Amino acid sequence: MAGIKQVQRQTGVALWRQIADRIREAISCGAYDETGMVPPETVLALQFGVNRHTVRSALAALAQEGIVRAVQGRGTLIERKERLNFPISRRTRFTDGLRDQARETHALLLGHAEEVADAEVARWLRVAEGTPVIRLETVRDADKRPVARGTSWFPASRFAGIGEIYRKTESITKAFAVLGLSDYVRATTEITATHADAGDIADLELTPGAVLLITKAMNTDLEGVPVQYSISRFAADRVQFTIEN
Repeated sequence: MAGIKQVQRQTGVALWRQIADRIREAISCGAYDETGMVPPETVLALQFGVNRHTVRSALAALAQEGIVRAVQGRGTLIERKERLNFPISRRTRFTDGLRDQARETHALLLGHAEEVADAEVARWLRVAEGTPVIRLETVRDADKRPVARGTSWFPASRFAGIGEIYRKTESITKAFAVLGLSDYVRATTEITATHADAGDIADLELTPGAVLLITKAMNTDLEGVPVQYSISRFAADRVQFTIEN
């Protein structure tokens, strides 16, 4: 099909991974909306210049992600192509942002620890390098589907205990409120993209070669003092961003 990028050999990325990425992208762009089906294996093999076994491996990976499903006698049905729309605004909140798009959202605290700020964390939180901070590792899901893995740092002197509070509340906003911060705003967001690493593949239930959208963000209190620096990794085939003024 026209408009779909061809695979590249000898790039170090397996052909089936490249094909899975191309099909995933085509589904998200609506390339197969007319039929609701992925083209037959023979058609895809011809299109990408590979054998059917390679195509079959790509489709199996997409089936693992829940994007497609093999139907006996029919072919490969598209199960899901809609991305969640995640708004980035002055008050960016995960649950509120997805409230009308997901029946339920949950947060899992993978771990938390007190450590000292390295140069990057210190720069974002505007504290001296070596200042004590608390790091949280989290995974957020929507309708039992993991969509984001995050690492956040908070000034330890102001937010002692935030890890256990977050574990109970599953919310940064609620944890802040318990610790005396009733409101906060998004000051800065940087967005990049990369391929998922082994940790992301496991935590977000992705296949090798999956693409991530990466946000680096700083939240401040209403006086402009930084209260959180976070790096979040979103599955690119599950989430899109809308920047709101």
